[in-house]
Amino acid sequence: MAERGRPRRRSTGGRAQGSSSRRPERARREGRRARLRRGLSAKRASGAAKVLGLSNTRRAAVVAIVLCALAFTIAVPLRTYLTQRSEVAVQEQRMAELQREVARLEARKAELSDPAEIQAEARRRLRFVMPGETPFMVQLPEDEQRAQQPDGGQQPTPKGTWYERLWDSVSG
Repeated sequence: MAERGRPRRRSTGGRAQGSSSRRPERARREGRRARLRRGLSAKRASGAAKVLGLSNTRRAAVVAIVLCALAFTIAVPLRTYLTQRSEVAVQEQRMAELQREVARLEARKAELSDPAEIQAEARRRLRFVMPGETPFMVQLPEDEQRAQQPDGGQQPTPKGTWYERLWDSVSG
């Protein structure tokens, strides 16, 4: 009797060879196992293709689409993360600058708590003098030349009200 799924071999005489020359039992079992293994793996692969009804090319296209969808799903949060990370670095740098400025201003505040420092600042910046002192202003020749020459960036202030200037420009 022929094994299941395997066609019978016929001899030239038309009789089945399987009945006259049987293999040993062990060899038949190993052959059957190998066929079963090959058959199961082929059935699994072809079963998935049959269920989905897709060829290899179409399955590859579906996998590519799924990978692209995953990439786009990850891209937006990743971009947001990187942007926020750079903004955090900028803000930390700004915070360090502000802390240095606060330290400098606190040191300046400590300096100004001394009455002698306040007096020196008042003399220097506000030109205060103590009672009984005679103030002197030293003017150098360079200062006079600067006062006489108008700055190139400043325009002379026009004389008269705006409507008089307008009437003069219209009437010529």
